Amino acid sequence: MKASTSSHRTDSAPAVVLQGITKRFPGVVANHDIDITVRRGTVHALVGENGAGKSTLMKILYGMQKPDEGTIAIAGEQVSLHSPADAIARGIGMVHQHFMLADNLTVLENVVLGAEKPYGIAGRARAKVKEISDAYGLNVRPDVLVEDLGVADRQRVEILKVLYRGARTLILDEPTAVLVPQEVDALFDNLRELKAEGLTVIFISHKLGEVLSVADDITVIRRGTTVASVVPAETTPRQLAELMVGSELPSPETRESTVTDRPMLGVEDLKLCATDPDGTVREVLDDITFTIHQGEVLGIAGVEGNGQAELVEAIMGMRDPDGGTIVLNGADISHEPTRLRRESGIGYIPEDRHRHGLLLEAPLWENRILGHVTEKPNSNGSLLDLKAARADTERIVRDYDVRTPGIEVTAASLSGGNQQKLIVGREMSHDPKLLIAAHPTRGVDVGAQAQIWDQIRQARREGLAVLLISADLDELIGLSDTLRVMYRGRLVADADPATITPEELGSAMTGAASGHLEHPHDAAQNGGGDR
Repeated sequence: MKASTSSHRTDSAPAVVLQGITKRFPGVVANHDIDITVRRGTVHALVGENGAGKSTLMKILYGMQKPDEGTIAIAGEQVSLHSPADAIARGIGMVHQHFMLADNLTVLENVVLGAEKPYGIAGRARAKVKEISDAYGLNVRPDVLVEDLGVADRQRVEILKVLYRGARTLILDEPTAVLVPQEVDALFDNLRELKAEGLTVIFISHKLGEVLSVADDITVIRRGTTVASVVPAETTPRQLAELMVGSELPSPETRESTVTDRPMLGVEDLKLCATDPDGTVREVLDDITFTIHQGEVLGIAGVEGNGQAELVEAIMGMRDPDGGTIVLNGADISHEPTRLRRESGIGYIPEDRHRHGLLLEAPLWENRILGHVTEKPNSNGSLLDLKAARADTERIVRDYDVRTPGIEVTAASLSGGNQQKLIVGREMSHDPKLLIAAHPTRGVDVGAQAQIWDQIRQARREGLAVLLISADLDELIGLSDTLRVMYRGRLVADADPATITPEELGSAMTGAASGHLEHPHDAAQNGGGDR
């Protein structure tokens, strides 16, 4: 009886109330006087440009950081959160943008790991996982190894993990960044199911169209403080973009064609094998053949884990191919070291900026040198030229609008989007002949996105060849001159960016279509596509 009285008292209270939240770091105020009220049983979207303070705010709510000022109330009770364990005990769960799963464990083992007390690790735990999975339509298979799951399934495992720990409020950080349109629709169905059962979702996103389709309430953060609370039915993507960054929503669309007849990168019959822990050898790349000409953007579409990362590693020299050839500007580089490929004119925006693009604890000027140690202005013959490298870092910070107190701060102190702008600035500063761009605008806001697209378009006009790999289908269709679809290590389909829709491309990515994807009616209407 007592429990129901308590439940009645808290059920009418908002799920979360943040008041006057302020958080300072050396040289920067990440959050200033933020006020947010999240209604129980709703999807509440949090939008804002990179560096606006969204991630810091959610880390405060999840107990990873302490606010300098302000109060947090959960279910009507003011709380002090010292760790994620405190947040979890209060029913707050967080699904991070970079998944926290162990590939070599099963789904069940991942879910139970660190939460063995309530249901043990065997039959009762399995029954609970199945119960949660069925209740929220997650369709999770407990005995599958996580490494065998696609991105959308991994995300559902992460959601199930926080529900298993008793979360009533879920924080989802950029949950659609790596999903194809059909998977986004399925995720939104899951979120509506959670909401229908009385759970609350805080949804961080840069994709404004998605926010407007799934959210009940939207809070906009700019420069560390709340600037607006809007209702989706009363706003548009353009208005939301203007609230976020003071400019309208950018488009990746490229109209003019700059493709020449001069090949820059030729890949022919490329094969790459991998050996599994049990000794089984499997082909991760099978007979990959394509050519990218000067002034051409070749887009590769595919659900992550279908060989795109291995293709990039083979072209960069991080993996030695088991067959086939890679020719850059007329020279065979199939087995050349990575440094020589870099010096020959390959620029590289990596898929994972933290693992392959930056030294997080090093200052910005040191990160500017990475990958280009032997090239000007970083090097003057056989010695590093630190003065010139510092001066050029200042230029990159100015030209690419990297929001930072200075070039001596560490890369870790920048927001994700500003880290990305630093990487793009570094790679474009060496006038590359070929740019390998893997997810170049993942996790960046509309303002930074527009800048990166403009840089790629400008360089393309000047003859740059680009290999573009992206999970953002609008970006792929808008920027590419040629589109290929990768599935299980093979190029299975090609498409004309002028006529293909994101839905058709997404369908081909799941293996449902192959060959040349076209609609004769559309092609006739568009006159072949004026790009």
